[in-house]
Amino acid sequence: MTETHQSMYLVRHGETAWSRSGQHTSVTDLPLTELGERQASRLRARLAGISFAKVLTSPSTRARETGALAGFESIAWPEGNLAEWHYGDYEGLTSSEIHLRRPGWGIFKDGCPGGESPEQAAARADSALLQVQAIGGNVLVFSSGHFSRMLALRWLGLAPEAGRIFALDTASVSVLAFENLKQPVIRLWNDTRHLVDQ
Repeated sequence: MTETHQSMYLVRHGETAWSRSGQHTSVTDLPLTELGERQASRLRARLAGISFAKVLTSPSTRARETGALAGFESIAWPEGNLAEWHYGDYEGLTSSEIHLRRPGWGIFKDGCPGGESPEQAAARADSALLQVQAIGGNVLVFSSGHFSRMLALRWLGLAPEAGRIFALDTASVSVLAFENLKQPVIRLWNDTRHLVDQ
């Protein structure tokens, strides 16, 4: 990326029924739970006062609802490249259920049959980051757990398999930026301070 003063604020959507149960959710378009709505509303104060050149959101209901409750409904642009990793045959399954079928499975290593491979998800993340680069300035992105982790990996220039070490909670805020004008860095990761006493 060439815009050295740019930061990307990355927000994972609020809780859904399946994020609570640990079920993999990509194309199943679930709304936020009541807790997820409260989490998203807490983002309003957390993000207040930050100037964004553009606000982008995954087209999923959960991401769009999160952006709206955070106060960005009128300026958030849906972007297909920000959709969650396509889980294919693993849609709706928990990691434990997947491991019964395929011991040792890891999404960042193995991908999903009938869905996206790590390489395909990485290529889509690269495309999304090119869009962010073209905007310039601070960009706010609302997306989902695994794909947000992939965005961070590709921002840093890391291979997909490194994603297994990046945890990301619902309604968390992360900031990807640059240090010394050119080195991509994580300025903030998985910040949930705004959710205390939710």
